[in-house]
Amino acid sequence: MAAKRVLLKLSGETLSGDGRSIDDKSLNRTAKEIKAAYDANVVELAIVVGAGNIWRGAGKTVERVTADKMGMTATVVNALAISDALKKAGLKSKVFCARGVSGFAADFDRDEVIEKIQNGYIIVFAGGTGNPYFTTDTTAALRAAEINAKILLKATQVDGIYSDDPKKNASAVKFDKLTFKEAIDKDLKIMDAEAFSLCMRANISVSVFDFYRDGNFRKILGGEKIGTTVS
Repeated sequence: MAAKRVLLKLSGETLSGDGRSIDDKSLNRTAKEIKAAYDANVVELAIVVGAGNIWRGAGKTVERVTADKMGMTATVVNALAISDALKKAGLKSKVFCARGVSGFAADFDRDEVIEKIQNGYIIVFAGGTGNPYFTTDTTAALRAAEINAKILLKATQVDGIYSDDPKKNASAVKFDKLTFKEAIDKDLKIMDAEAFSLCMRANISVSVFDFYRDGNFRKILGGEKIGTTVS
């Protein structure tokens, strides 16, 4: 049976624990969850990671383009950490960056990426799209389309997409499934409209799930109905 190709979108906060930057316990847990899921399923896996644990974007001092460049650079730090943790867990991994960071990560090359994936490597994408004004959600959608992934899994701290923030509104309603048009029209904030639109055009389904519940990543790769599916 051919392996299914999946792109996992992780936030920077996945690595940060209760603070900022990178927490060893959180990083090791992330690697453990990925290894358990990878070992249990026939899957080809790539990862896009954000940088919210290190840098949150433009403020009063740093203007938008410079701030976005800083954010893209911060994703390289997170990607290197994830890749190293995966290697320590016994997996093959390689970091590819949208912009050249000689000596730290390989420049993005679609053909090389696909070859590595087919040979059992977990690819970690860094550097965003290489351009300002694009989120790492849009990067995830773009890379998923470029590598012909069939599904984009967005790891969050909630168990799916809700009508409102369930942490702030106890009356928020969870959606089991949505169309891309519904997700865009409702402006549900779980991913930006550009990411949803790109996935819709490329026919890539999106599943939003709680990565913080142990075993959920393995279960969703195994076909269990977890979270919210947008298709």
